[in-house]
Amino acid sequence: MGLFGNKTAKSSGAHQWRGVIEEYRDRLPVSAKTPIVSLREGGTPLIYACYLSELLGNDVWIKFEGTNPTGSFKDRGMTMAISKAAEDGAKAVICASTGNTSASAAAYAVKAGMRPVVLIPNGKIAMGKLAQAIAHDSTILQVNGNFDDCLTLARDLATDYPVALVNSVNPYRIEGQKTGAFEVVDLLGDAPDLHVLPVGNAGNITAYWKGYREYNQDRISSKLPQMWGFQAAGSAPIVKNKTITNPETIATAIRIGNPASWAQAIEARDSSGGVIDSVTDREILAAYRLIAAKEGIFVEPSSAAGLAGLIKYKKAKKLPTGKKIVITVTGHGLKDVQWALEGAAKPKIVPVNAKAAAKALGL
Repeated sequence: MGLFGNKTAKSSGAHQWRGVIEEYRDRLPVSAKTPIVSLREGGTPLIYACYLSELLGNDVWIKFEGTNPTGSFKDRGMTMAISKAAEDGAKAVICASTGNTSASAAAYAVKAGMRPVVLIPNGKIAMGKLAQAIAHDSTILQVNGNFDDCLTLARDLATDYPVALVNSVNPYRIEGQKTGAFEVVDLLGDAPDLHVLPVGNAGNITAYWKGYREYNQDRISSKLPQMWGFQAAGSAPIVKNKTITNPETIATAIRIGNPASWAQAIEARDSSGGVIDSVTDREILAAYRLIAAKEGIFVEPSSAAGLAGLIKYKKAKKLPTGKKIVITVTGHGLKDVQWALEGAAKPKIVPVNAKAAAKALGL
């Protein structure tokens, strides 16, 4: 049993998910002395996408990471980062964040009895994410700069002061996030042909590739997928092969001009025979609305970058057909509701009368 309440209840038949560390303990760098700090993250649904499969001419599955405890994939890595920080006796943790990392770090830090410190960039932050960091009693500093400036400052503070850095430069974050690949293979029975996802700080494409390789090396899967990553056009340093000083996109979670895992993302792309490309904000928003309207999956805009990339490649006749494709959508739509509400029609007002309501509905 972990020191932070990860107690296994008496079995009553169905398997109850225990969190990524307990489920994959033998594949993670933890020991009997590691205090497991968990909110039972992971175990997220892999959903068959009927409409998208037909649209794209492939067998498409959606890995919906928005069902994690704080609403994004960040929880997979944070359970590892905070557990190892607790093992080292840390009393405070610090992160730079455009939103999701701060929400996750704050939740897991307070679970462990630590003080969360969050550095956020000046400007675009989704209010849903900032609200989470506030709710979890974080100390928040707004830095007069972008995300990359925040990360530089966070690194400096962690080097010179008694706080643990829990951004994805922390290797334990990648270890936790690789479990997403394990779950995909465990459900499908093998690796997909393509795995597609957004790319911001590039930790997730790095982590999935690591997970797929580990399962393949141990012959749990028979093949490796191509890794396809998509950046926002206004924030595409890997695509342009240069640091973007002032990245701009409505997809705030991937508005990063100098990814911490840049080299690892390139390695994942090249080793897998995949691609890293960019999509416009218009393409991202179109995909964001499509997946909600046709598949019933509400994601934040940045999460739709992978789907936007597939649609772009389909239109350009560069998308293969008849393949098994998994798309990771990284965060829940409730994180950033403004784009769902913007331009939406106002509800019709009707009296308490079935005939009038039916008429308004066109019945």
